[in-house]
Amino acid sequence: MEIGNQVRLTSAEITSLWASYINDTAISCKFKYFLSIVEDEEIKPILKRAFDIAQGNLKTLTEIFNKEKYPIPYGFKLDEDVNISAPRLYSDSYVLHYLHQSSQIALQGYSMNLTLSVRGDVYSHFNECISQLTTFLREVKELLLSKGLYIRSPYLPIPDEIDFVKRKSFLKGFFGEKRPLIGTEVTNLFANFQRNAFGVATLLGFSQVAQSKEVAEYLVRGKDIAKKHCELFGSILTEGDLPTPMSWGTEVTDSTASTFSDKLMMFYTTTLIALSIGFYGTSMAMSPRKDLGLHYVRLSAEIAKYAEEGANIMIKNGWLEQPPMAADRDELSKK
Repeated sequence: MEIGNQVRLTSAEITSLWASYINDTAISCKFKYFLSIVEDEEIKPILKRAFDIAQGNLKTLTEIFNKEKYPIPYGFKLDEDVNISAPRLYSDSYVLHYLHQSSQIALQGYSMNLTLSVRGDVYSHFNECISQLTTFLREVKELLLSKGLYIRSPYLPIPDEIDFVKRKSFLKGFFGEKRPLIGTEVTNLFANFQRNAFGVATLLGFSQVAQSKEVAEYLVRGKDIAKKHCELFGSILTEGDLPTPMSWGTEVTDSTASTFSDKLMMFYTTTLIALSIGFYGTSMAMSPRKDLGLHYVRLSAEIAKYAEEGANIMIKNGWLEQPPMAADRDELSKK
């Protein structure tokens, strides 16, 4: 549908733009704080570039919203949701790994947004986001490698020749002898371990600086859940004589000073949970061994329940901003 000569934004486009705006305001708060504590002279410029990219995205998104006469989301504010004067909560190594993890997640999100975009300005925006982030992610990886901090996934042996699956036991995994893990299973187990281990460190720091007792307790439970998931993924990798990634618990200081607003920390936590459910779903689809699929189903159910509790906390405190939604025709008909 067009208004004059301007094509209206589709539900997919406006939702992608809205979510991007919220995410960029949130990540700007974290980057601003990190800029105030980072001491490593090699990390500082790349962190500053990350902040500038997020701010540039917000400018473009604001222009699109204004052109559409669409209300600009409230999101998060640098003067409300972060205390840049707070003492150090995370190490420089954590910050660099955060840039790596967040860039990977954002790149996946932008790729999805691009495939759903039709209107020229929206498509161009997400295409530019991908272009910028691809270059940025390469720079982050290079810096991690140069500092000896990059954690590579396990290596697999090179086969002598091609082969085909001959036994139905290839799919089994509950009883008896289990076949070795295939590449996609190793990749997802390793990546899920990494993400959860990083989540443990993130929530550990969050729980220390939360102002509300309810929020602090919620974050501690999230940390414990992530730790349990790490133990499971690690045990499966170890059982297959494969290495497990490192943890980041030592990258968190003992600071308890207010650093991020409870609203921002709850947003990040619930967002990470939603992403985890998606990653587990993908992992399940890429894991033919049935025991792995069962694990992912069980873990997804556990964190889905945890996510609902988090959403209720946010709603109770007025922190959950309503996303774009369809008209309630039944309600409109009553007026």
